Amino acid sequence: MLIFNLIGQQYLSMNVSFNSNFLEANVLNIVLLLSGLIYVLKQFLGSILLLRQEKVLFAINESEERLKQANIRLDEAEKQLAQTQIIINQIITEAQATAEKVRQSILDQGKIDIERLTISSKDSINYAESQVKEQIQQQIIDLAIKKVSVKLSNEMTTNLQNKIIDTKIMQLKDNIKI
Repeated sequence: MLIFNLIGQQYLSMNVSFNSNFLEANVLNIVLLLSGLIYVLKQFLGSILLLRQEKVLFAINESEERLKQANIRLDEAEKQLAQTQIIINQIITEAQATAEKVRQSILDQGKIDIERLTISSKDSINYAESQVKEQIQQQIIDLAIKKVSVKLSNEMTTNLQNKIIDTKIMQLKDNIKI
């Protein structure tokens, strides 16, 4: 009632009159009509809102379930990534070890080849030196024989030849007696 008086005073100040007699103004009918509408609309809107609430809750539950599944898949993917990373690291380690072994093998084989070439070169040089020495000795011998032959042919007389032959025979006789 107090509310109606306040509303009425506002309308009075606006030169609008308010009838405070409830029976004449049909206020009771309006209140009953409003109450009925609120009751009916409450059930109607309540059922619509309840249905909407159920749909929202279902959507939320479904979203939470998808989130759980996505988190599970994410965890699995992270585990697979970790395992893959471990395998990659193992492969890299093995590749580095293999590369080091191959490098060392190549170096060792290179050293062996160098030693073999060095020995072969030394042998070739020694052989060449011996060949050169033999050739030089042969040339010296040939020159000496030629020189002696020339000298003998110039200095050798029949008397000298006989004297040499006699001396050699005497030496042989002495050797035979002993």
